[in-house]
Amino acid sequence: MKKLWGVIVLGLFISAMATAVMAAEPYKIGAVFAITGPAAWLGEPERNTAKMIEEEINAQGGINGHPLQIIIEDTVGEEAKAVMAVQKLINRDKVLAIVGPTRSGTTMAVIPIVDKAQVPLVSCAAAEAIVNPVRKWVFKTPQKDSDAAIRIYEKMKEMKISKVAILTSTEGFGMEGKKQLQKYAAEMGITIVADETYGPKDTDMTAQLTKIKGTDAQAVVNWSIVPGQATVIRNKKQLGMTIPLFQSHGFGNIKYAQAAGDAADGVLFPAGRLLVADSLPDSHPQKALLVKYKKDYETKYKGDASTFGGHAFDALHLVVEALKAVGPDRAKIRDYIENKKNFVGTGGIFNFSPDDHTGLTKDAFEMITVKGGKFVPAQ
Repeated sequence: MKKLWGVIVLGLFISAMATAVMAAEPYKIGAVFAITGPAAWLGEPERNTAKMIEEEINAQGGINGHPLQIIIEDTVGEEAKAVMAVQKLINRDKVLAIVGPTRSGTTMAVIPIVDKAQVPLVSCAAAEAIVNPVRKWVFKTPQKDSDAAIRIYEKMKEMKISKVAILTSTEGFGMEGKKQLQKYAAEMGITIVADETYGPKDTDMTAQLTKIKGTDAQAVVNWSIVPGQATVIRNKKQLGMTIPLFQSHGFGNIKYAQAAGDAADGVLFPAGRLLVADSLPDSHPQKALLVKYKKDYETKYKGDASTFGGHAFDALHLVVEALKAVGPDRAKIRDYIENKKNFVGTGGIFNFSPDDHTGLTKDAFEMITVKGGKFVPAQ
């Protein structure tokens, strides 16, 4: 009887605690992701990750007794929709901070809004222009595209490659990446012998690749975040081109490689270590977090984890840590993130500062290749 009474008391206590949490004012965080549209392979895992984090934190009692409410908006990857979503989150929902957008172009479009409203934004997009120059209220979690360009060129030098062709998409991420490839080529001993582009909705890049084939390029760099990444791989094989193909860190979802089929084998790209978490030594400071996130995500959603979901994981946990430490104050949340050191995330170990709102160096990148439809560390 005593045992039964103890169980009843425990149950009542847990119920009371849950009721108290639910009765408290929720901490609202906004999230703007490209859940549908051309960048859905990026935004969908970000949305999934946000939902998973919200459930986990609320199951543990919320944040300092307050339930976490993540209000998610779909931008469809479009600037106008991103602007409307951010305005809604700030003016109607009164969120304490915003994570996202997914894409670089949509992030750039909403920066003036969050700056004026003084709401912290932690973007899940990679273009360095988002944080350079530094903007007081804006941070990002993906590694810098300048560092990605440098890592690609470093790998090329190892492979004795000095002449390259670049192929970039005309959306924000592609255009910013093109600038970085052009900026660092000469100082890295690389000559760009062809420079081609394609639209985010293009479905055939044979013409561009045919021009590249007629040059003395020793490798191709394709830089985009749209499904055209897979198209380039297939078209290159169809043309009988055997020179190496490098992709940007926008290739960090296995669906791109799967869409290209066997032609993707050998593609090289820089990315965070989430994609090769199991190959890391147990002593690596990121391994435990990476393995747990990967397992939790893949168990819940029955699909592969990607670096893009990882960007949302890092952004949300930065805001959550800030809320735990300073409470529901936008200015204090901003200050906390700006001064956060040794934050272990999926994208690397972050060290933010007033001069650095990304907090990562090129060492956050691992060079990865595709082998048998899987991502593995490049040798």
